[in-house]
Amino acid sequence: MAAGGSVRNGQDSILEPLCFPERPACCSTATVQTGGAAELLVCLFCSESALQKDELLKHLLLEHKLVIADVTLIADLPKYLLYWRGRFMEQSLTDFCSVFKTNSTGPVEKQEEYFLLCDVLPEDRLFREKLQQKRLEEVLEQQQREREDGSFHRLCMFCSEEFSGNRSSLLNHMAREHSFSIGLPDNIVYCDQFLDTLQSKLDNLQCLYCEKTFRDKTTLKDHMRKKAHRRINAKNHEYDRFYVINYLELGKTWEDVQSEDDRELGDEEDDDWSDWQAHPVSAVCLFCDHQSETMDQIYTHMKETHGFDLQSLKTELNLQFYQQVKLVNFIRRQIHQSRCYGCQQTFSCRAQVLQHMAARGHVMALPEASAWDQPQYYFPTYENDALLCTLSDSEEDEGGGTRRGEDVPVLAEDVSNLRQIRQNSVLNQLLRNPASRR
Repeated sequence: MAAGGSVRNGQDSILEPLCFPERPACCSTATVQTGGAAELLVCLFCSESALQKDELLKHLLLEHKLVIADVTLIADLPKYLLYWRGRFMEQSLTDFCSVFKTNSTGPVEKQEEYFLLCDVLPEDRLFREKLQQKRLEEVLEQQQREREDGSFHRLCMFCSEEFSGNRSSLLNHMAREHSFSIGLPDNIVYCDQFLDTLQSKLDNLQCLYCEKTFRDKTTLKDHMRKKAHRRINAKNHEYDRFYVINYLELGKTWEDVQSEDDRELGDEEDDDWSDWQAHPVSAVCLFCDHQSETMDQIYTHMKETHGFDLQSLKTELNLQFYQQVKLVNFIRRQIHQSRCYGCQQTFSCRAQVLQHMAARGHVMALPEASAWDQPQYYFPTYENDALLCTLSDSEEDEGGGTRRGEDVPVLAEDVSNLRQIRQNSVLNQLLRNPASRR
């Protein structure tokens, strides 16, 4: 499991997104990068400067309790920060940001207020779209210059044949003679940087598709030829910035555009879905790395291997949908921190805590509801946790037809703008353990 954690003042803290390892067939979210060296950014509120993006976002979170939603979708982050720095000098932070309280059901002295700046605010949305439009114009201008450029000069990466004139001559040659295509020349931008990136990988004896490293060029060439790896990996989003399609719409990548095209084609055809099979959901056990493609299998595994019966707990405790969500996220977090949720004893690794829980009978020994039925556990411990997608109310399972969480007393301040902040990794990490920020 991928994880990011640290310890502050003796308490555990997670400030990076956690994700289960994904299978090759799964799609990941793409981020469009502009390339070049990491740009230094200035804080919105204080004199802190010369910070890289991740450092600045962490600084805003820890020192100013501010989270900027969907940072990766902002076309020009320095201009975005400069704009809001000016606006925050003119008006109060609360005039623009949503305010959230952590531990809202706990003691007042443990409650903390955090601010979310996102495109739900019309002003923010309009400025993001303006930055996106400006970047698109710059990319199209760059692409046009490259299409008209006659000074292109480069060697083929595979046969060292020399090409001069227009970039299309080299790209067409590699596609025709070496069966290596990176796409139509007119769809590519920053072509020189793209080719430099690919050449660097080959110089480092790295396969362009699987990115494994080999001992010499001959072995690498044989591997790429025999394995049909003379292509780039579409799931490597390092390449997204070299394709114009990724700049067209705010928040949309080539995968999003492609899926929209598929839906449009489907509308024109008949609705016969008899030969269609959905890709199986891969859920991960709460206690180990075991994955199953059906929920029945994962529930059976947890019951037979670890003695944990989530279905019986749901019935016994009459857990509604959001309570199940919080319980699952609570258990995920405790196991990730190698902590027994039954007695709160901490161990050096996950294997030790599982052995302890099995020996002491703590697997089904849940603590009091006040320990896990907290607003901070509305948010996924692991962002791609498929187990959360299968939870339902007891009444739904019995055909009662009630909506999820209909009878759950949900506080508006805890889940307002839930759809927006669930996509923001930093805020998800913040709400998991608010005490660790002190």
